Amino acid sequence: MDRKALKVLRQKFAAVMPTLSERSRRLYASTEARALGRGGIAAVATVSGLARSTISRGLKELRGEVESAEALRIRRSGGGRKRLVDKDLRLAKDLESLVEPGTRGDPRSRLRWTSKSLRLLAGQLHSMGHSISYRSVGHLLEKAGYSLQANRKTREGKQHPDRNAQFEHINERVIRHQRMRQPVISVDTKKKELVGDFKNSGREWRPKRQPRRVQVHDFLLPEKGKAIPYGVYDLTRNEGWVSIGIDHDTATFAVQSIRRWWRTMGRPVYPHAKSLLITADSGGSNSSRTRLWKWELQRLADETGLTISVCHFPPGTSKWNKIEHRLFSFISRNWRGRPLESLAVIVNLIGATRTEMGLQVRCEIDTGEYPQGQKVTDEQMATIHMKPDIFHGDWNYTLRPRKRRAGTKRLMDRK
Repeated sequence: MDRKALKVLRQKFAAVMPTLSERSRRLYASTEARALGRGGIAAVATVSGLARSTISRGLKELRGEVESAEALRIRRSGGGRKRLVDKDLRLAKDLESLVEPGTRGDPRSRLRWTSKSLRLLAGQLHSMGHSISYRSVGHLLEKAGYSLQANRKTREGKQHPDRNAQFEHINERVIRHQRMRQPVISVDTKKKELVGDFKNSGREWRPKRQPRRVQVHDFLLPEKGKAIPYGVYDLTRNEGWVSIGIDHDTATFAVQSIRRWWRTMGRPVYPHAKSLLITADSGGSNSSRTRLWKWELQRLADETGLTISVCHFPPGTSKWNKIEHRLFSFISRNWRGRPLESLAVIVNLIGATRTEMGLQVRCEIDTGEYPQGQKVTDEQMATIHMKPDIFHGDWNYTLRPRKRRAGTKRLMDRK
């Protein structure tokens, strides 16, 4: 029975049950259960709160299997087994103290670091002197307005006052570059992946009862290492490039990935380009505060002759970066349920990523070494030809090629 039908059935019982006598409730519930067919008793018991044995008895009455005198008998008001909360006056209060959200983080809370399962709650109540089953705990929680719920990502932290203005600024810059037929790319590092026969989230179609066997624990295998996917997404052409690094995710690695994209995919389709617009997060290897990122971009501008403009998304808004939901999300969907057993498997799975909108992806391994801790001196920063924008120069800036000897550009283009 689907959720929508179950919801409708629950509404029907909520409206009718308060007006019926004990026998009428039993007969009405059994009538609904019989109409539902297989699984009807369980569904009706769930929405009505009646015991399955009560509904089964009602079905017997409908079939004439119960003597008429017994069937017509109605207990007086207040008859029957007393409720647990009526017999044990402290039960409801003690259960509430165990699940009350306000106790989270309280060192005196017995369940501070637990998942609060029904069996665990029943065990805790037993230790407090109560006699109750885990199923009864579930019924009491439902009546108290509790339900099983997962976490929901809604908090983005404190929003910057210029957040929307920066979004509008990025949008205007992107549209302007695209109208001038200049390349616009979105860049970011995808989640690092352990290489080996490890569990990968998601499911894939396989012969029945033949799941892939993978490692129980996700520990780094030194002989296989890890994969660091850095992506470059062309917003205009719906094309992506992914460099699979095997060393460290540094600003040098990030700019090298952009360089490889330009040489392999960018320059062939933008042969007359004079400028390049990059949209990126404010953190990570392409952080707006990282000197090495700007130093490496200046070197790239010198090599290519391109004027490189960068627009960073405000802090805490990385999910708005186009590469996240136009490239990375489809890569994750394409390899769901597949252990990333080797770098070759990762490259093939990323390269095979396609969408109905015509996404094309190219992926290659970057075997270069990118040591951490590289410093850019004040003297080096002074040689960078960087001009901050009038609006939020810390997020938006442009780097122009430095002067060089004649023929240098032609030599660098050949490399």
